[in-house]
Amino acid sequence: MVDNHFTVTIHDDNGVKQFNVHKFIKKAFLYTGLFLLSIVLIAAGTILYLNASVDKLQSKKNEVAQAYKEMLRQNQALQKEMKSTTHSLLAKEKELDELSDSLSQIETLIGLKPLANESLAERVNMTMLSSSHRATLLELIPSGSPVKYHGITSKFGYRIHPTLHKKEFHRGSDMKAKFNTPVYATADGIVEWAGLHRRSGFGKLVILEHVYGFKSYFGHLNKIVVKSGQFVKKGDLIAYTGNSGLSNGPHLHYEIRFIHRALNPYYFIKWTQQNYDEIFKKEKKIPWQSLIMATSRIKVIKQMQTQQLSQPEQKSKAK
Repeated sequence: MVDNHFTVTIHDDNGVKQFNVHKFIKKAFLYTGLFLLSIVLIAAGTILYLNASVDKLQSKKNEVAQAYKEMLRQNQALQKEMKSTTHSLLAKEKELDELSDSLSQIETLIGLKPLANESLAERVNMTMLSSSHRATLLELIPSGSPVKYHGITSKFGYRIHPTLHKKEFHRGSDMKAKFNTPVYATADGIVEWAGLHRRSGFGKLVILEHVYGFKSYFGHLNKIVVKSGQFVKKGDLIAYTGNSGLSNGPHLHYEIRFIHRALNPYYFIKWTQQNYDEIFKKEKKIPWQSLIMATSRIKVIKQMQTQQLSQPEQKSKAK
């Protein structure tokens, strides 16, 4: 028979003791020891793995915390910048409101009515009339006195006709002038009519056609020095005053019309660089806004001529 036992000998202070152990129990102890060893090894490996994972998680946590702090710093900086920007925008908005109010006053003064879709920049450009632009308008549109100014004897509007003795609408201004006083063109234009005009009662009449629908009439003349179809410049001599037609004495009948509508000539006689804006308030029959837009890029290079020429220049012009 096979011996299924083994002897365990234990030595201690009390002597030697021997125990007989069955081999099955021996195997059981062996397997249990191996199992426990495996458990210990697995546990150790797991602990090491978990420690490594915790270290990685801690590192990630530190990175996230650092990123969060950086985000907070950037957010604070952004909020500070936004606050500064908001403050600047409010200040700019206030400035724009003040500018818009001032611009509205200027637009009202010169008779401009801003369109609904016009930007502030466009409105500013409309009102920024340079001196050259002003000079251009004063060159192309009748302005200033056609004779040396000594006053008005009969104003624009309803009156009793001096020769017909009935109430009528006077379409022009009768300007005080002695016989054979030089008459000058008040704007660049073309001579539409130069001669006797019996139907109107103006006698010898000169009609100048200007740009943008304007015309000027010079009536009761004695002598005409221009011809129909002739181009004239502002300040050119065109005639001499007289007493022709239905007139009770030497004077100049002066009219300005805009697309056949009679305008008060007095506003245009007194229209100069010095009181440039006044006409926009007084004369409402003209769409000044569209006229200014149409002429904003036009410049007259030649300087405006002096309307009242010296005596030698008058003689040379008469020749």
